[in-house]
Amino acid sequence: MIIKSLELENYRNYKELKIDFDRGVNILYGDNAQGKTNILESIFVSATTRSHKGSNDKDIVNFNSEEAHIKTILDRDGLERRVDMHLRKGKTKGIAVDKVRLKKATELLGILNIVFFSPEDLGIIKNAPSERRRFMDMELCQLDKIYLANLNNYNKVIKQRNKLLKDMYFQPDYRDMIKIWDSQLIAYGKKIIERRALFIDQLNAIIGDLHSKLSGQKEFLQIKYAPYVSIENYEEKLKSSLEKDIKTKATGVGPHRDDFLFFSNDIDVRVFGSQGQQRTAALSLKLSEIELVKQITKDNPILLLDDVLSELDGNRQNHLLNSIGGIQTIITCTGLDDFVNNRFAYDKVFRVTNGVVESEN
Repeated sequence: MIIKSLELENYRNYKELKIDFDRGVNILYGDNAQGKTNILESIFVSATTRSHKGSNDKDIVNFNSEEAHIKTILDRDGLERRVDMHLRKGKTKGIAVDKVRLKKATELLGILNIVFFSPEDLGIIKNAPSERRRFMDMELCQLDKIYLANLNNYNKVIKQRNKLLKDMYFQPDYRDMIKIWDSQLIAYGKKIIERRALFIDQLNAIIGDLHSKLSGQKEFLQIKYAPYVSIENYEEKLKSSLEKDIKTKATGVGPHRDDFLFFSNDIDVRVFGSQGQQRTAALSLKLSEIELVKQITKDNPILLLDDVLSELDGNRQNHLLNSIGGIQTIITCTGLDDFVNNRFAYDKVFRVTNGVVESEN
């Protein structure tokens, strides 16, 4: 899978842009705040329907416009695919694949598989559990439409249950109605827990040997799933937390509070690991993500590296770049010195200056 071209109209600081990518390594370089990350973000939106920054559509559309457009042309197994996205301030986005409008935005997931790696991802080990859940959900939603449906339904039920909890605080007579939402919550929640456990098992089959090589055979990394409740005790814990839920007006038990932990030689990396160990573990996680996508889809994902090389030392840079052979990669950076000095191979270079992109080769 490769991205052949990308066209933007009124997208952030781009009034109009058309860029043709090479199937190998593409470099977007320029000073900060020129629009490099905006290009990667638009590709992420084309693949997942949302910004990796969590931005709303109204923030993505150019300040002086009411709507923006993204057109992405893909080559998948020799067949050309086209993804069009119409973003409007205050309105639902429109999405079409091969000029056929999608009824649901979630139908887009899986058409373009990407792995996004930014400096913020280097902190995934030590940051809040919500970031690790977001990583897991984002990858699983691209790879497994059943998981996506279960997660969407679970989140809808959580929203309805929380609304009822707020109403119950003032109307205790509504208490019997909670059973309706609890049964649905448990049904969807158990499926989410089961799939997440499998996902961690799949990552563990890859990450151990990969991390061992990255650490010079000094460390063996293992991921441990830490579900907030188990499938067996989910119903019991949900019932026992009801009084607390009514007081807090929120559902406190379920996979929306899950976490997963990293252990290097049986030591919790988040608690006891050095910053270097945490960064190496994060890099191993991203490289494992690439390999897992390849295994499940039988195709290469698109790799987006947003100024991440400047945050890695030479050894980790080498390991990352040596691991992306055969994968279309789009890299942003402030200058070409690191690539030239270290003789990194790249295929196409673009200079980005204040929303203008110029090809240099």
